[in-house]
Parts: sequence; structure tokens; C-alpha cells
Amino acid sequence: MPLKLTINDVVTTVDVPPDTPLLWVLRDVLNLRGTKFGCGMGICGACTVLVGGHAVRSCMTHAGSVADEPITTIEGLSPEGQHPVQVAWAALDVPQCGYCQAGQIMSAAALLERTPHPTDADIDAAMSGNLCRCGTYTRIRQAIHEAAEAGAAARPK
Repeated sequence: MPLKLTINDVVTTVDVPPDTPLLWVLRDVLNLRGTKFGCGMGICGACTVLVGGHAVRSCMTHAGSVADEPITTIEGLSPEGQHPVQVAWAALDVPQCGYCQAGQIMSAAALLERTPHPTDADIDAAMSGNLCRCGTYTRIRQAIHEAAEAGAAARPK
């Protein structure tokens, strides 16, 4: 039975079994390659997307279980790359190899959506499920703080 999914504000129908991992629907069916396959066990965070505004591991999420929720991938966060997290990431040269960065950015965006002014502890807790083999954690934390400041400055007073 075809599944109707809302991905990056576009309603699409995919012909996959409902237990197909969302990651494979995104990458193999819809050709949205920004979401990466890392460990396949929900441990590394490379496959993180937003479902209903919450960070989820798409490798462990069945497509059928999220058919009623809006799904946002790195491609849909800001097509022009102007989300405050993306701007801060670039300004601070966060990525090295870059493989984990889409998942890191999506987790950071989810954090800032629910906690606009996070502490270091908030950031560490929210980002603890995202692994970076290059060890850019200090710059990641700094970029999240910078994105929080930019987001606060952009909000109407």
C-alpha cells in the first residue's frame, strides 16, 4: 500500500512497505541524499531528520510510523542555507570531513526550536547522540550558541 508522506513541506506518495526505514525512503526512493547512513543502529546520529519538529534517527524509524507527521531533512531546513544553525556552522568552520554534519545541524535545529537559549548542559544533552569522528564538538557547541543569539536577534520584540 502506498504511503503518503509530507517531506520538506511537499506531500509525496511512495510505494514502499510501511516498515521500510525512513532513511532508505529519503535516500533511495526520493533521492534526498543529504541525510547520511552511518551506523544503521540509531547510535551515531548521521541520519537525523526532524519529524514533527523532533530529532529522530531515520535509520530506525519506519516510514509508516511517521506518515501523519511533517518530516524535514537537511535539504528542507533552509534551501538557501540561511537557517541560523547553518549560518553559524559555516561562519565557525565547524565541519572537517562533514559526514556527520547534516545530522548535527538537524539535532541543533530541533534543540533551538524547543530551547531558544540553551546552556552548555542543554547542548551537550541534546547533541550527545550525534558522533563526530573529527572531534569538532567545541565548535559545534559554539555554533549552537551563535545560532541561538542570531535567532534571538531575528525574533520580533
